Amino acid sequence: MNKAEFIESVAAKGEITKSEAETAVNAVLDSLTDAMSKGDQVTLVGFGTFLVRPRKARQGRNPQSGETINIPASNAPSFKAGKALKDAVN
Repeated sequence: MNKAEFIESVAAKGEITKSEAETAVNAVLDSLTDAMSKGDQVTLVGFGTFLVRPRKARQGRNPQSGETINIPASNAPSFKAGKALKDAVN
């Protein structure tokens, strides 16, 4: 499912127009992005937790040349599914 299909699904389930659903979906995604960019985690009970996990600096290898390169430390977005979501998928 892509973003357009997701918006259509939200519009149908919420019994709202597609433009209202698009506004709502974009607002949720923007709020998640803002919170995670500040290092906060967002917990939606029953669904899961969106969080930022730090990655340590490490050495890697260029697959074309085999040359060793340094990969700097960074932050990676992560999602941990909640129990209700895990049960629904299984």
